[in-house]
Amino acid sequence: MEDRAVAWLAARRAMLDPRNAQPGTVLFTRKALIETAFLVGLRARLDGTPLSGDYADVLEQVQDVARQPSYREMVARDEKALLLYAGTYAALRLCGREDLEFRHLIQQATSGGYAAAFERVPYRQLDLLHTLYLCGIERDLSALDTVLPFSILCRRPNVLKLADRDIYAITHTLFYVTDFGMREPVWPRGYNPGEAVELLEALLALAEAHANADLVGELLCCLYCLGITESQAAHRAWEFLESVQEDNGRVNGPEGILHPGLDSDDDDFRHWAEGYHTTVVAALAGLLGRSPRRLDRPRPDLPPADVSLTVPLRRAVLWLCDESMRKDPRLGLAGITAAAVGAAAIREHHVVRPALEHYAASVTDWPPAFWQEQGMEVAGEFALALRAAGVGCPSLEHFLKATADVVSSLDRIPADVSDNVHRLISLGFLSPSAAAVPRRTVPHERHGYPLQAAVSLCEARKTYHLGQIAATIRSLARDGWGRHRITRDAVSFLIAQQHTTGAFGYPACDDRTTRDQARYAWSRSAVTALAAAADPPALHR
Repeated sequence: MEDRAVAWLAARRAMLDPRNAQPGTVLFTRKALIETAFLVGLRARLDGTPLSGDYADVLEQVQDVARQPSYREMVARDEKALLLYAGTYAALRLCGREDLEFRHLIQQATSGGYAAAFERVPYRQLDLLHTLYLCGIERDLSALDTVLPFSILCRRPNVLKLADRDIYAITHTLFYVTDFGMREPVWPRGYNPGEAVELLEALLALAEAHANADLVGELLCCLYCLGITESQAAHRAWEFLESVQEDNGRVNGPEGILHPGLDSDDDDFRHWAEGYHTTVVAALAGLLGRSPRRLDRPRPDLPPADVSLTVPLRRAVLWLCDESMRKDPRLGLAGITAAAVGAAAIREHHVVRPALEHYAASVTDWPPAFWQEQGMEVAGEFALALRAAGVGCPSLEHFLKATADVVSSLDRIPADVSDNVHRLISLGFLSPSAAAVPRRTVPHERHGYPLQAAVSLCEARKTYHLGQIAATIRSLARDGWGRHRITRDAVSFLIAQQHTTGAFGYPACDDRTTRDQARYAWSRSAVTALAAAADPPALHR
């Protein structure tokens, strides 16, 4: 992958010359120059063998551009853009191409009271410190560790809330504080480096789910920078990058990588501009993966996540019981059933017993059509709750017996109703041998974490579709993904939507009826999801 990627970049190295760029694309070309030059500089630093072939050709192009006054003297004229040029000098220096005049210009800008002084967000400050270190102007990398605690990386972000720009801030933070895998950072007190590994692996699943090769590549590089080579997520990332690399070595970038203002009728420029960065990243991943100078470290131990759901579940159960008691059984039975499921998850059956008794008495002689309307999932779970509470309901018993008779007459049970059939078995209405109940299996995912579920969670969070989030959490917990970082962060997001009353969701509308309906529906879904997540099967991490 690395060789093919560098070959593609070398064949188009003339694109890196700002002198050949259209007026509106000069800045873009300078950015591409520094990023490609930095790849060559890292090749010299991480490999140690003499540059040759395509790497050497790119280096010659970089040096030819950097020696031009129209390029290097911009450092003195635009100090705010110091890093746009300092990285080029750093790359030349790493390759043994010292340029004292270029260095002097960078030193002047650094000492000029602005280029190294204006306010930067943490990862940009880390970029400055690291670049100056590679330039040989500032030689103490310990300053990186003083900035690290303020980065988004160490703030334990919720992965479902991170925009692409946030993920790039995380990847670049790790590039700089690890010196591209050549140093061990000093982590903030209380921060376990295993958290960084877990975060990267979760973000890799999300990046692949969105088919973003650029982020997949950078996140893979970060795992290598942390010295992690034995990782299923890393192996899957490699498979993904290999699958999207074109025959000529190019790797296409994500949609929107080219700013609309740079729209051009030049197809060659567009093809290069949309792919050069991701191709550089793919080459860097190959370089880091094979580097003899990169530090290898054992995978950090990370204590099991201990997130107690007892308090939010109890509050929601109490609210659901109170609200459901005020409703007609046709509307309230699903709420009482959800409350019973939640109470069972926290081993507090007594909380819902009065409501169960009230509802069982209310519908004791209702016709089968009522239970048919409620659906077998609600009816079955309600029956299980009544059985646990020692409460009877004749109309429900008759409905379930009739349903079991129908099921036992079938030659084959569809897989999508197997859960309901298992409920009938649990209730004693059906014997396991009376019907061919398909065994429920956890779906095999070649990609590890279910990618469609990852997309669903991200989209549902953006649109505030709490019901979809809850349904996805429930499915993931049932399939053994309940303790995975993405699922845990989805649970955390859901809990953060709980109102002081115990209900879930903020409808952001003023109509009372609409608000009440939305919160009742969201709360039912949230309780069953949290109940599933409270004690999920530990099949996957």
